[in-house]
Amino acid sequence: MDLYLPFIGGDKDGDCGPQKPMVELQWYHVAIASVLILVNGALSFALGLGLEKRLFISATRCVVQLTIMGTVLQTIFDAKNPVFVLLMALLLITLGTNEAVFNVSKRRHIYMFPSVLVSMGCSCLIIGTFGTRLAMGVDPLHSPKEFIPALGMLLGNTMTAISLGLDQCLSQLSENKERIELYLSMGATRWEACRPVAIEAMRRAMLPTINQMSIIGLISIPGMMTGQLIAGASVMNAAKSQIIIMFLISGAAAFGTLSSVLICLRVCFDSSDRLRPERIIKTQSIIPKSVRDFGQRASTTLSNVLCCCCPGSRSNKGTPSQSPSQTPPASPPRSQTQSPSHEARRANGSGAQKQNKQGENGGEAEPTETTPLVRSR
Repeated sequence: MDLYLPFIGGDKDGDCGPQKPMVELQWYHVAIASVLILVNGALSFALGLGLEKRLFISATRCVVQLTIMGTVLQTIFDAKNPVFVLLMALLLITLGTNEAVFNVSKRRHIYMFPSVLVSMGCSCLIIGTFGTRLAMGVDPLHSPKEFIPALGMLLGNTMTAISLGLDQCLSQLSENKERIELYLSMGATRWEACRPVAIEAMRRAMLPTINQMSIIGLISIPGMMTGQLIAGASVMNAAKSQIIIMFLISGAAAFGTLSSVLICLRVCFDSSDRLRPERIIKTQSIIPKSVRDFGQRASTTLSNVLCCCCPGSRSNKGTPSQSPSQTPPASPPRSQTQSPSHEARRANGSGAQKQNKQGENGGEAEPTETTPLVRSR
């Protein structure tokens, strides 16, 4: 008789022994672990690495984001409503697209946000649904405890793959545009000219996932498997779940990157198969730039208002305040402004001699540059 008592003896796939209840972590446990962040900051300051600010900002974001995520997920897990699951999935897809387009990619093309949003959303939702329902046997499909964590892992890895692929594609289009235009001038279509670019972009995008699959379980225990083991699952069940997730990540990264690269190549060429490099934007983030421009305008406006209201500025009426960028150019040396050149002296001398000669002959002097034209009444 096969007695299956997971809470006493273990599991069918592997005997883990009696399971101890998990320790309920408190915030002082988090404070103990944060000592390592302080040590890293002190080390960066001592060595002059300049990473203290970024380190503390990243640590603060980690605490805030995971706390908010935990609160939201707890509400969704308790509700078990498919509408909440769908809204959470759309929110994760939107945030992942924003991170991939505005914070990770060094180059962007026009319409990149909607293209990445559609590519990432379709690939992760379709493959996540297929994996959780068929490969992992989750029933019902909208079970939040299985679908949302799986979707989060798919989005994280697909975001990295799409960012690497698009960055490689846009870099090749910008740096090798002469070679591509040569292929086009010889009669090749845009797909024939850009086939090496797409191949290299896909290879670079899929390389991290392939490397991760090749070393997983050999050098380190992956995070999902570790979490299931800590939660009390059997070892073989955790290993099988991790294998399924890695295969799903590979498929989502491949389909998402392929569709993003194809849309990128379609956008960077016009209907006449001409390369349009002006559609590629080489900036890191438009959001910080807009915020920076707004701050500069606000500070300039505030300084102008303060200068107008300040009593010391009233004594300088009639002299408009000039910003450092609007300072007038430096005047040339005194010797250059007061002494005319040799050609100017010769021109003035010849004009004066000609005027005196015509005056002696009784004729009327012709108007020159120095003699104004005066009408006689």
